[in-house]
Amino acid sequence: MRTRLAAGNWKMNGLAADLTQVTALAARPAGPSQVLLCLPATLIARASGIAGRVALGGQDCHAAVSGAHTGDVSAAMLADAGATFVIVGHSERRTDHGETDAAVRAKAAAAQGAGLIPVVCLGETLAQRDAGATLDVVAAQLAGSVPDGAHGGNLVVAYEPVWAIGTGRIATTDQIAEVHGFLRARLADRLGADTAAGIRLLYGGSVKPSNAGDIFAVPDVDGALVGGASLKAADFGAIIDALDAAG
Repeated sequence: MRTRLAAGNWKMNGLAADLTQVTALAARPAGPSQVLLCLPATLIARASGIAGRVALGGQDCHAAVSGAHTGDVSAAMLADAGATFVIVGHSERRTDHGETDAAVRAKAAAAQGAGLIPVVCLGETLAQRDAGATLDVVAAQLAGSVPDGAHGGNLVVAYEPVWAIGTGRIATTDQIAEVHGFLRARLADRLGADTAAGIRLLYGGSVKPSNAGDIFAVPDVDGALVGGASLKAADFGAIIDALDAAG
């Protein structure tokens, strides 16, 4: 059985005053789902003392362990601050910073080497969706971004159609089911069915309390990677409740 995962990505949001939202999430009664907050690097160490059962993650890491990389943060630094996960390959990183699949794979491997679980993101643009290339795009990203030796204990995969991130648009449940089923099959082809069955697949893209229940009812959706709705404990808590109910 895969433990469902509600992952929040605060992106470039959050100051010390916003740690009250972490405290509020930590005070919620424990449920069957795992809860993760990927905070700005500046907040991870401060959140580690108040997060309780809420896991903490970074939003990116450098592929190198250390070195002359001004402004970057290594996976070991994130782990030292209290993180246990890190997002790699988010579409905003791929677009804004030109990250390739090879770069994402190197970061994911570095995360695993530091004892972190990488959340490897992938997804198609609207032009690619309209061209009927969705499965080709995500297949290439999956093959190029996931390190060898991946399994359920050291990898999470998040499908985030780029056209649905922060836009208010959402993929239909049929579209989500098609891609998640395809990803599971591709992982099985590469890693074996038993290993693939243990890897959690998240959906991301304008997930909010009003649509979370429908999304979590889709086969092979093991949770969500949530952006804006994770900034407030009340909103994220409602999504967690929907995930718990779907279990």
